Amino acid sequence: MFFSFVIVLGVAGILTLFSVHSYIKRQQTTLPELTAIDKFRNARPSKVFAADGTLLTEFKQTQQVPISLQQVSPYVLQALVATEDQRFYEHEGIDLRRTAAALLYTLTGRGQGGSTITQQLARNFFPEEIGRERSIQRKVREMLTALKIEQTYGKHEILELYLNTVPFLYNAYGIEMAARTYFNKPAAELSIPESATLVGMLKGTHYYNPVKNPERSLKRRNVVLHQMLQQGWLTQQQFEQFRAQPLGAKLYRTPPPAVGPAPHFAAYVSKWLTDWSERNGIDLYADGVVVQTTLDMRLQAAAEKAVERQTQALQRIADVEWASSQLNTMMSADSYARKHKQIVPFNYLWKSRPELIETFIRESADYKKYAAGGAGPAMAYLQMKTDHEFMRRLLADKTRLEAGFVAMDPGSGEVKAWVGSRDFSVDQFDHVAQAVRQPGSTFKPFVYGAALEQGISPRHTYRGGRVEIMLADGSSWKPSDMDVATRPMSLREGLVYSKNTITAQVMEEVGVDQVVELAQAMGVRQSRLDPVVSIALGTSPVTLLEMVTSYATIARAGEYRAPVAVKRILDRNGKVLAEFGGQPGQRVLSEEASTELIDMLRGAVRQGTGQLVRQQFGISADVAGKTGTTQNNTDGWFILMHPEMVAGAWIGFNDQRITMRSSYWGQGGHNAILVVGDFFKNALRERQIDMAAKFPLPEREFMTAGSTSYGSDGDPDEAAGNESSGAQANDPLQEQDGGMLPQAGLPAGHGIIVRRKGDRILIGDAPGIRSLENDRAPAVSSRIGIAGPASLP
Repeated sequence: MFFSFVIVLGVAGILTLFSVHSYIKRQQTTLPELTAIDKFRNARPSKVFAADGTLLTEFKQTQQVPISLQQVSPYVLQALVATEDQRFYEHEGIDLRRTAAALLYTLTGRGQGGSTITQQLARNFFPEEIGRERSIQRKVREMLTALKIEQTYGKHEILELYLNTVPFLYNAYGIEMAARTYFNKPAAELSIPESATLVGMLKGTHYYNPVKNPERSLKRRNVVLHQMLQQGWLTQQQFEQFRAQPLGAKLYRTPPPAVGPAPHFAAYVSKWLTDWSERNGIDLYADGVVVQTTLDMRLQAAAEKAVERQTQALQRIADVEWASSQLNTMMSADSYARKHKQIVPFNYLWKSRPELIETFIRESADYKKYAAGGAGPAMAYLQMKTDHEFMRRLLADKTRLEAGFVAMDPGSGEVKAWVGSRDFSVDQFDHVAQAVRQPGSTFKPFVYGAALEQGISPRHTYRGGRVEIMLADGSSWKPSDMDVATRPMSLREGLVYSKNTITAQVMEEVGVDQVVELAQAMGVRQSRLDPVVSIALGTSPVTLLEMVTSYATIARAGEYRAPVAVKRILDRNGKVLAEFGGQPGQRVLSEEASTELIDMLRGAVRQGTGQLVRQQFGISADVAGKTGTTQNNTDGWFILMHPEMVAGAWIGFNDQRITMRSSYWGQGGHNAILVVGDFFKNALRERQIDMAAKFPLPEREFMTAGSTSYGSDGDPDEAAGNESSGAQANDPLQEQDGGMLPQAGLPAGHGIIVRRKGDRILIGDAPGIRSLENDRAPAVSSRIGIAGPASLP
């Protein structure tokens, strides 16, 4: 009987062992790979560079600084082993004695941890693979993973990995960040009591938090000191001395990393890289890739100086104009600078608009927090209004003029300069790629481009005077201008002089959908465009980046290219992982329409609303551009095109209830234009842009009768007198296009015609031109026809 019982018991034991063995085998097949540990040990932050090699930013864990074991105080190692794993150097990942003791304590209702340092490391590195629930299976997987780690790494390496990855609250990981966070010193300088305090936290970081729970932390520190005493690392005298010392821990917030050059651009690239890395399986914080961007640091410096210099002047103008009830607009920024010391900025605005101040207070985060805390709306409002420092910050923030600027090479789409705000440390919001604002008249080239694409001639005439357009719902739209055109105007004049009434008629003829489609094709591909007739005047908000990209499409003769910020990405060994740019452009506007549109925008700079860029900054290069101003002077825009550079600026306040006061300084042609002009002036002076580069001229007939003559550079705009700014001035269109109005002293249809034909210039009367175009000599001597190389406009 007894013998049979022994046999049954033995068989049961064998079966149990077999089952346990099978279970362990199954678990081993699903254990985590140790590649994550290797990756951590070899981790290197990815770095982003400007085109000249200047470091812009890097991807590194700001709250984790891996260090070698030689950089850790020896007291930390002593405290750690004495408290967490006394037989660390003896076992192979699992301490069977401690595990058995922990199991016994658990069975008697007195829970006690039995994990070795290696087991804790396994749990820290692979929380998802091992599991988070308290179960036998999780413990088995933890132990098996610890054995696997011990078979791969030495004791020295395991300690180093553990100390670099263990969490210490406040987003601090590793002993180095813990030492900085609680004692404001590197890990190598930790004293014995400080080392004991940090090691003591490992039992429960929240419970033994030395900042929030100093009494518990002190008791736990002394337990660790006693463990060190028992292990022979402290004498009794030292133990008594250290046990009596105060905790000495405080919370030292790690300062944010220093802001590098072009921080808004770096932030934009970082976001783009994050998306790219996720698609391509790249860990930017560990793989050490090298990112080469398109940013030109010389142009970036010119852009930053232009933004700083011009926005300071415009801020003074806004301060002064809103300081007094009487508005006295001065044309010189220097006049405002002299007066600025005598005024209280925005004093009149706050006195005349007390309800605006109340609204600002009630919208603030501080007010909402105080009101929600039990004070109630009335008490919270009174508290905030009487807090002088809060009110100073609030009103200063609301009245801070902001700016955005971006420049790109139209040929490649490469971004060369990017300034997202006046000061990144004050305003991290990016006014290039994040801010969506109404573009005003800078949107008009889409309307006129669509008209040209449909075959409407630049000399096509539209009626003058006030305009009323009937809408599908029976209502009407009545666009207006500060200076309504009193005579008929051509398509070209409508854009040159930025006439809303003319633009509205063009929009009505072209169609809203066609304009929206063209704007989207040319570069407005993120912002939603409302398909309404008023969009012709720029009522649908867009980003500055979208608008400058669109103008680059115009400058590129109608070929769209997405803006390129990253040129090349290499791995840590220099192997190219990806290259960007260089792809062929997408034709979205015909070359003929684009060339004509450039010429119209050339006229806008020479004679229209953008002529200040030439007058004040002396820019004589071949440029074309457009100003933009929104209702109540809320937004000021200016975008300038050159064959080698397209740059645009936006000026305004973050809160659109605050605006420039005077209509003069509120116009894009007097505020944003200053930033762009300043930038271009410096870029041209430093020869970073070729002064001699030219846009192509449209193939067109020019009437040269009467007193009309060509300017020194062969541009009919020069001959027409580009200092004129009024719509009634002698418009170059009348010479270039044969004239909307006949020239005095000549019958219609007569005169000398100059026309570009391929690589030739044709000069003659109408019959002679027709003969030359057909490669035939004039039939009669009265016909004049001369053909020569295309060296004239």
